[in-house]
Amino acid sequence: MQETTNERLNEVLFQLRERRETLAFAESCTGGLLSSQVTSLPGVSDVFMGSVVTYSNKMKRDLLGVPASVLSTMGAVSRPVALHMARGVKTLTETSWTVSITGIAGPSGGTDTKPVGTVCFAIVGPGFEWTTQESFSGSRTQVQQSSAKFAIDTLSAVLSGELS
Repeated sequence: MQETTNERLNEVLFQLRERRETLAFAESCTGGLLSSQVTSLPGVSDVFMGSVVTYSNKMKRDLLGVPASVLSTMGAVSRPVALHMARGVKTLTETSWTVSITGIAGPSGGTDTKPVGTVCFAIVGPGFEWTTQESFSGSRTQVQQSSAKFAIDTLSAVLSGELS
């Protein structure tokens, strides 16, 4: 899986370089895993501007500007929160593209309506906003790894025009 992820990451970085665009992340349940995967590759500093790990609601509000009302009505694991996170990190970092991830990695924290493995994503770029909610299974680590892989795969599809 790691080799495939690295290949996909290299594709994303190549596409961004070709377009002269930049990238940043806002991560919650993955705790910086996505950023770690990107920065494990040499020469990414021309494209990857950085990331923010906003694990708490307070950090989502204070750092990324997620409205308290959205957090209280929709919950931290929701498509609207993911979208606000992506918009917020885009403003903060002044990048072309942003990806956000917020979810319940487990083993606890799930509910009947949002079980463990529920993860919301957003991608924001020039004239583009997209969100989704996905469900992953497995251990905490597996949910985090699946989330990071999904984010990269989806960003690659967006940049390739396969997802609009």
